[in-house]
Amino acid sequence: MNDDFITPLLAWFSQEAADLPWRNTRDPYRIWLSEIMLQQTQVSTVIPYYERFLETYPTVHDLAAASQDELLKQWEGLGYYSRARNLHTAAKQIVSEYNGQLPTNADELQHLKGIGRYTAGAIASIAFGEAVPVLDGNVIRVFTRLFDIADDVRQQNTQKHLWQIAEELIKAVPEGRAGDYNQALMELGRTICKPQNPLCERCPIAEHCFALKNNVQNERPIKTKKPPTPHYDVTCGLIWNEDGQLLITKRRDDALLGGLWEFPGGKIEEGETLEACLARELREELGIKVEVGTLYMRVKHAYTHFKITLHAFNCHLMANSPPPSCHDCQAFQWVSVSELSDYAFSRADRYIIEDLQNRQYRLL
Repeated sequence: MNDDFITPLLAWFSQEAADLPWRNTRDPYRIWLSEIMLQQTQVSTVIPYYERFLETYPTVHDLAAASQDELLKQWEGLGYYSRARNLHTAAKQIVSEYNGQLPTNADELQHLKGIGRYTAGAIASIAFGEAVPVLDGNVIRVFTRLFDIADDVRQQNTQKHLWQIAEELIKAVPEGRAGDYNQALMELGRTICKPQNPLCERCPIAEHCFALKNNVQNERPIKTKKPPTPHYDVTCGLIWNEDGQLLITKRRDDALLGGLWEFPGGKIEEGETLEACLARELREELGIKVEVGTLYMRVKHAYTHFKITLHAFNCHLMANSPPPSCHDCQAFQWVSVSELSDYAFSRADRYIIEDLQNRQYRLL
């Protein structure tokens, strides 16, 4: 395994490393938080969330003591909400099982909720200097180009091979520089060795890159095509009471977007009209009978593995409807339009809230 690229890579990182708020610290709590937030999320998006989060929860004890509702509201808009729930659970583990201190090695870190091999390696190498590798999408792209690996990176055997490469290379990293090396690989993939149009002319390790020598850098990494993203029509009810309040429900923790609040409703079944779907979903979720009124708005939104069109209808409880009760939710609440801002919602519902509040403001 040719490791000649390590020295120029580290030299480049020493000169060109981006000035990021989690870079000038060895505080394992801050490094852990940054690594969780950076999963599936761009650096520019993470920075303001990271800074606000630390203002609210400056220590792991503060995070462990937070309520889930508070935490999800703080996380609102960052997406992938299971990260926030896992972060909360892990903080409680750290306080109760580790005396408020993060474990200092990668193996032990993986005992914490939401920390897998990659995240454990990042925290252990950056915060504690442990010589353990990382392998994320950026590093995979660098390795497949650097060594011209022509295997499908979505295959388990290829992933195993890439981890073996990473484990061998970390042994050649100068003592005490494992964290810098891992960050350098990730930064190179993010800023230079990009998915499309890599900036090979600016790459500090271009002379060591076999894909570049073979003029196949734009063909690496090889990935099998994902199946087409499914689309679903989903309904939700803006259920008004006589006081001008709206009924909102809290999703179960084990559901998609668990712990977030929403306008109740659900996915259309084959052969259903939108109105029939909404009436059925509200009956199943809350045990209520509603009069489905006019369509308020439609929202298109993409999640990681599927897309939805959310159809929001104005609704009222029928005179003979039982009061709401949680059949398939954690809780429900009647709130004013202005109070909706106090609750954590998904992005799709947030579009509806913004429109409701803008209309209310115009009526004042």
